[in-house]
Amino acid sequence: MSETPTHDGVTEIDSNISQSQIVFSDSVPRRWILKGAAAMAGLSACRGLTFHPACAIEPFDRPKPGKLRLSMAAYSIRDLLKRKDSDWDLFRFVDYCHELGLDGAELTSYYFPENVDDAYLTRLRLHCHQRGISISGGAIANDFCQNDSSKLAADIEHTRRWIDRYAILGAPVIRIFAGGQPKGEEWSTTLKRCTDSIDEVAQYATKRGIYLGLENHGGVTSTASQLLEIVRNVKGDGFGVNLDSGNFRSTNDPYSELEQIAPYAVNAQLKVEMFPGGKKEWTDIPRVLRILADSGYSGFVALEYEASDPPLEAIPEWIAKLQASLKELQS
Repeated sequence: MSETPTHDGVTEIDSNISQSQIVFSDSVPRRWILKGAAAMAGLSACRGLTFHPACAIEPFDRPKPGKLRLSMAAYSIRDLLKRKDSDWDLFRFVDYCHELGLDGAELTSYYFPENVDDAYLTRLRLHCHQRGISISGGAIANDFCQNDSSKLAADIEHTRRWIDRYAILGAPVIRIFAGGQPKGEEWSTTLKRCTDSIDEVAQYATKRGIYLGLENHGGVTSTASQLLEIVRNVKGDGFGVNLDSGNFRSTNDPYSELEQIAPYAVNAQLKVEMFPGGKKEWTDIPRVLRILADSGYSGFVALEYEASDPPLEAIPEWIAKLQASLKELQS
């Protein structure tokens, strides 16, 4: 996304655990399974270090080509959802996704009632089921780079609270941000604080059966190399990349950047505009879908509409283009 709204608001890996204590399940991704004594030694070696190859997450090992489905982010109609005089809410947004023939809906946290409770979440989940719409994911605002300890703790708690809420909804993934580097601070210091925070919340998310996806969102994630430096320093499971097709704006070849991060993707958002060299042009939709499929990514591709034309006029046309491109890709 191109804006970060304001909002209110470390469990360590136990290297002494024995293999006999590990519970394996068919629902656990292959990448999450520890592979014998070598892996255990690697986990022990990485404790207290900023980076160790044995600790870092690797690209997902998954069949190629990937299987893609279409969703839409609630952020696409943000103005309607934020206006006090509007009759749009997340229930109507889900209905709209159904009308467009989509399989999923991404329910951005910014548009829930301020005092959302479990009863609301349960009603919304059941409403999605009644409409045949899967909750493809969620999205929150956070800053894990900030050096104000009280604000950082609040953002960690904010993330944990939304992990619990999205678990009730049955969402498989939550989009998170890295944040912004504090002025004058050494990058190594910021990096460690950011990755320690992600490790903590990712381990919590894993217990709730949810992935956290770090978005390429400008700032310290402006390029693929910057994003992947953070990703490769995270030791916890339950973590990957939220690929946003429109957010690599400082490079002449954003498609190449997308190819680098796609193998780590646990969620994908597609914008209709891209900015090679900072210059706006329409997204090559078939190319983005091909990058995702060729990487082995299987999951939802959520339209995140940010262009200037009125969303209710433009979105149906863009959804039709996405559906046609996906049909051709899979034919």
